[in-house]
Amino acid sequence: MTRAWTRRDLGDGTVTIVPGRADGVLARRGRRPTGENRLSGKPGPTLVRAALLAAVLWNAAGGAAAEENIVLATRPGVTEPLFYTAAASPVRNAILFTGGAGVVAGGRNNFLLRTADRFVAGGINVAIPEVPSDHPTGMIDAFRASAEHATDIAAAIAYMRRRSPVPVWLVGTSRGTISAANGAVRIGPPRVAGLVLTSTVWADLSSVTPLNQVRVPTLVVHNRDDGCAESPFAAVAGGMAALRAAPVRDLIAVSGGVARGAACQALSPHGYYGIEDQAVPPIVAWIEAH
Repeated sequence: MTRAWTRRDLGDGTVTIVPGRADGVLARRGRRPTGENRLSGKPGPTLVRAALLAAVLWNAAGGAAAEENIVLATRPGVTEPLFYTAAASPVRNAILFTGGAGVVAGGRNNFLLRTADRFVAGGINVAIPEVPSDHPTGMIDAFRASAEHATDIAAAIAYMRRRSPVPVWLVGTSRGTISAANGAVRIGPPRVAGLVLTSTVWADLSSVTPLNQVRVPTLVVHNRDDGCAESPFAAVAGGMAALRAAPVRDLIAVSGGVARGAACQALSPHGYYGIEDQAVPPIVAWIEAH
């Protein structure tokens, strides 16, 4: 049986760990083993403290209910923090992959981080991976597309299935679509039930991941007004065609949004800022229908 001390609303950022468990769940109060010690080169607490602080502040502001901070042992010598929120009556699990370098401690403006509570309210358990301890400053595309990253994703899938044996979906936005598609290709069914790609960086994704090997139901969501040069709406047709092995593939195209940042940043049409209601409810409904 897996034991875990989860952080409750005590304001101290308590993290759960069960040291040395064969199921890959670790535990520690107060800080998580990520980041890097500049003297020893071993995982250190720098990024951990920032991630914990970000999580505590986000919850204090009402961003999410009962978010747990879990640390998984994913590969030999490697750990990965996981922000997990359980739905009241879950019908699906979803792992949400952020864009950029994938550092959750960098802030909660990312589209999927801003809207994670909406997935939970819709009956979907949510897990948000932090960067693994061997990539403390962030993930490049080559790592996002690697077998090592897929191993980390598989550990998160296994954890979610232990907590709630309902289908697991991979949901990515911007550069997070590389992670999500990699998991769909390398892990695939039945462990991966489906894939959602939002604001996809099509050229970069296609260069590192064989989209014609995605064999799970796939939903593509894109904003016609996405001004990011790396995710133009004009590339959607080619991306959809490349997903030809998916048993089901659908496109949800939205329009509009508010620009309060650069074109490829979260607070812009690229991140569905101001039009979250156009994007999230259809995603939740599509996941639950497939």
